[in-house]
Amino acid sequence: MLIGIISDTRIPGGASEIPQQVFRSFEGVDLILHAGGIHIPEVLDWLEQIAPVKAVGRIHGGQAERPTPLALESENDPRIAERQVLQLEGHVLGMVNNLQLDRFNDDVLPGVIGSTRFLDRSLPEIVEEFFGTAVDIVVFGRTLYPMVEEHHGVLFINPGSPSLPRNLVRLGNVAILNLTPHARVAKIIDLADVQ
Repeated sequence: MLIGIISDTRIPGGASEIPQQVFRSFEGVDLILHAGGIHIPEVLDWLEQIAPVKAVGRIHGGQAERPTPLALESENDPRIAERQVLQLEGHVLGMVNNLQLDRFNDDVLPGVIGSTRFLDRSLPEIVEEFFGTAVDIVVFGRTLYPMVEEHHGVLFINPGSPSLPRNLVRLGNVAILNLTPHARVAKIIDLADVQ
């Protein structure tokens, strides 16, 4: 199963629409996961032209601080949940926009998990408590920093942002996850390299 992963589209903002490089990168995927940072519902509709979409968070209408009619609309959109736990190809994938794990005082940025010491509870136990079930893949967003890291048997994927990487207005990143019953391989795609 081939999965396209995107986060923090934040349209309008960094761009007025999804960059065409995203559509080319996601050609042939079976599913698209949007890890939050959605400002307009059309983003999910555009992505759904490629493959079915599952998303997390709320549609903010460009105003992350206070709910708008669009935010309330997201509560009725079956594609969106605050958190998603999906069974895919024998794997359990947990997805959330803001990964606020116990033991981490701030954002989960590249390298942070590897430099954290776990004394009284293991990382898989912390992740299980967060999602309410054991997961072996975590997809998240919000930080705008792409990462693919595996720690203690858990694969962490943050695709970054396609149009606001590291809060810079330029082409950014998405991720592709290839799942089989016996393997999981994720890679970050730099959209500037996509023709």
